This record gives sequence, structure tokens and C-alpha cells, in this order.
Amino acid sequence: MHDRSPTPASGITPPRAGARSWAALAVLMLPVLLVSVDNTVLSFALPEISSALRPSGHQMLWIVDLYALMLAGLLIAMGSLGDRVGRRRLMLVGAAGFGATSLVAAFSSSPEMLLVSRGLLGVFGATLMPSTLSLIRNVFAHPHDRRIAIATWAAMFSGGAALGPVLGGWLLEHFWWGSVFLINVPLIALMIPLALWLVPESRDPSPGPFDVVSIALSMVAMVPVVFAIKHGADAGLDDVTVAALALGLGAGWAFVRRQRALREPMLDLTLFENRVFSGAIVANLLSLMGLSGFLFFAAQLLQLVLGLSPMDSAMVLVPGLIVTVVAGFVAVRLVQRFSVRVLVSGSFVASAAGYAIAAFSGEPTVGSIMLAFAVMGLGIGLAETLTNDLMLASVPAEKAGSASAISETAYEIGAVLGTAVLGSIVTATYAATLRVPETVGRADGAVFETLGGTMERAAVYPNVLGETLAESARHAFDLGVQRASGAAIVVALLAALVSWRTLPRTRAATHEEHALAA
Repeated sequence: MHDRSPTPASGITPPRAGARSWAALAVLMLPVLLVSVDNTVLSFALPEISSALRPSGHQMLWIVDLYALMLAGLLIAMGSLGDRVGRRRLMLVGAAGFGATSLVAAFSSSPEMLLVSRGLLGVFGATLMPSTLSLIRNVFAHPHDRRIAIATWAAMFSGGAALGPVLGGWLLEHFWWGSVFLINVPLIALMIPLALWLVPESRDPSPGPFDVVSIALSMVAMVPVVFAIKHGADAGLDDVTVAALALGLGAGWAFVRRQRALREPMLDLTLFENRVFSGAIVANLLSLMGLSGFLFFAAQLLQLVLGLSPMDSAMVLVPGLIVTVVAGFVAVRLVQRFSVRVLVSGSFVASAAGYAIAAFSGEPTVGSIMLAFAVMGLGIGLAETLTNDLMLASVPAEKAGSASAISETAYEIGAVLGTAVLGSIVTATYAATLRVPETVGRADGAVFETLGGTMERAAVYPNVLGETLAESARHAFDLGVQRASGAAIVVALLAALVSWRTLPRTRAATHEEHALAA
């Protein structure tokens, strides 16, 4: 995915962005907001979905994960398609499909229908996202303007992920669970005409062939691996887990071999030879893994354990949302005074501290969850802005399309793994620890696989019996949160180590800035 935006190789300073360029940036933030909000907006709807559709515990995890999984599997492929048909055109086609599928998801009447809808949302979301960073490179020629635009993009990504539960909480306070999908429709209705008016078309004038085999291999590489993580959390290292893992790793190996053999590969693997680029990718992925895992269980803690309404639960996360967005923009100034290595490594230490507050501050309270998310937001806001800026600054301008697609893929894989790994730890611990009184029995099967289903069933039994079941469920879930938080702390500290070992000691200048200095 090659970007043909002008560069100052001749030593001529690129023009500064005008009002129309900044207006175009505002339009490009709408698809970023759509995709990032939809990653997390279901968090506070999970209890109502478990009551209305009665999914099993594994179906619940797939309802959350399938969207991000389809995004992660198709982003690079759709970025390659956008190079051929036009990035703006693909973005608009994706927007129309995203809006139509949102309506289907809102009125789903079964877990299976909601699963299919979430998968299609991921497909259309993948057509929306790859264009945004590439178009930013095309619209903003001056390095300083582009850095502010990238900071805005990163803040919208991380802030949108945190905003999802807040919007979902407000909607659930006033409407039914399906309303969390309807927020996409007015945004899309606003975005399409504005994009046609303000955003210039951009495409690669000489793209390579569209490689269907590589697309298939990339999907086969990711889906079985995530399934193996989910299945293994419940069943252990059985034959199904081993077979799924082997299939995914084998497809990944074949994908890499194919990209190295092709004259014009779908994914330019030489980008990973850049130590800074690779380190920023890994740090980006691990950052989102922690965020999505926290949101998965925080919503259920606040509503089902602490008894808050959806709206009150969402308001608990507002301080963390504000901190996340502000930290992203503050990072642009901090990086002028402190090294990237110190800032990004420190951001992951902050994320680890947030999880430690959630896990080890005793019985969960509104205050402890609010503080934990605010501390995490500080780390995530810094990390997302700096790692995305580093990824684009560390590669030549003509590689911006490939770099942006890889960046967004890492984001989505991190979101998938956060729910798959940390969510599976919570689910497996809950299932193993829950004690159902003999007089209740487990005849209802899937009802007791989720906290929402158990709490609903506890409410129909006499006081002592129901309270015993509810207390067991709260204890089992809290233990699951503690174990998942312990794993998340390890992940965050690992990300801090990767950042310290790979990122530069000083602020890395962009290729344009090197040219201007010459």
C-alpha cells in the first residue's frame, strides 16, 4: 500500500495545512470513532444480552471478540483493495454496509443472529479503517501538522474505546440493549456526504496484483489461534486446542513464506526489520490487550457485583476517558522533553499499576475501579499516541499505507487477545469456582456459565437459597478478576520491557524532518 503524498526530498518546506485539511481530518475521525466505539460499546450491554438472548459463556466471549477478529483478519487485505479501487471509495462503501449491518445487530433475536451481525460489522469495519492513516499522510504534508493529526487519530482510537461503555451505559439507561448499535447510523449519515465533499481520493497508481491466497492464509492464521486460546481456557490442552493452534501457526508460516516469495507481496515484511517499528507494533498490541480485558470485566463488576445501573456504571469510567484523551495530546509535548523510550515504558508501568489497584485493593468498590481505569487511561493515552507516531515516523513515506494497516491490525489483535486471554481467565475461574446449591442443580446448563445468568436465576429463589447462590457467583467472579488482573500486570510489564529495549532514547525524527535538516 504505497502513499504518493509529497515529500520534501528537494529541501522545499511542505505547505502548512489549511482549514479544509483540518475539516477533512474531522471527517476521517468519524470512521475511527465508529470502529473503536463498536469494539467496547457492548461492555455494559452484556448483562442484558445474557438475560435477553441467553447465550452460553463461550457465545458471550465470541459476541465480544468476533467483531475485532474479523477486523484484524481483513484490515491488510482491505487496505490492499483500497489501493486499487480508491481509499475514499472503499471507506464510503464500508460505511454504508456498516450502517445496514448495525440495524440487523440491533434487532437480533438470538445469540447466533447477533454473532453473524457482529462478524459482518467486522468485515465492513475493515473496509473503513485502512484508509484513515494513509489519507492523513496525503492530506497533511508538513511533519508538524501530520504529527498533530496522528495524535488526534490515536486519541480518537483510545478515547473511542473508552467512550463506548459510556455511550452504551446512557443508551441502556433509556432504551433496550440493541440501541447500542443504533448510534452508528446517524454518524454514518453525517460522514458519507462530508467525506464526498472534503476528503480527496487517494490510490496507488501502480499497485501489485490482488492476492486472494494471502488473504485466505491471513484469516486461517488468526481465527484458529484465537479459538485455541478460548477453548484451551475451558478444556485445557486437549486435541481440539492442539489442532486449532497447529492449523493457525501453520497458516501463519505459509503466509510469511508466500509474502517473502512474491515480487509484490500483500504485506511488506521488510518493515519488521526496523527495530523501532517492530517494537512500537508489539507495544501497541499489548496496550490494547490490557484495555479491552479491563472493560470486559469492569462492566460486569459495576453492574452485577456492585449493583449500579448501566448509566451510573458508565459514569464511573468518565474520568478515565478524559485522562486517556488528554494524555494523548500531552504526549505530543512531552516527547519534546523526554525520550520516547522513557515515556512509552512508563506508560505501561502506569497500566500495570491500574490493574494492581483493580486486583489487590480488597473488595471491589466504585472508587477503586474509577481510580484503576484513570491510572490505566494515563498509560494507554501516552502509549497509543507515541507508538502510532513512531510506526509512521520510522518508515519511508511510500510505506505509509502498509505501516498504517499493520498498526490497525495490531490494535485489533490486541483487542481480540484482551478478551480472549483475560476474558477466558475470568470465565474459566468463574466456572471452576462457582458453587451451586444442590437444591438448585445445574439442569439449566448455560444459565450458570455467566455472571448475568446466575444472578438472574438467584433472584427467583427464596431469600437464603438465592443469596447463597448470588454470593457464590460474586466471589467466583471477583476471584476471576484477580487472576486476570495478575496476568494483565505481567503483560503490561512485558510491554514496558519491550519498549525499553527497542524504542529510541530520543525523539525519532521523521524522514521529512531529516530531509529538511539536510
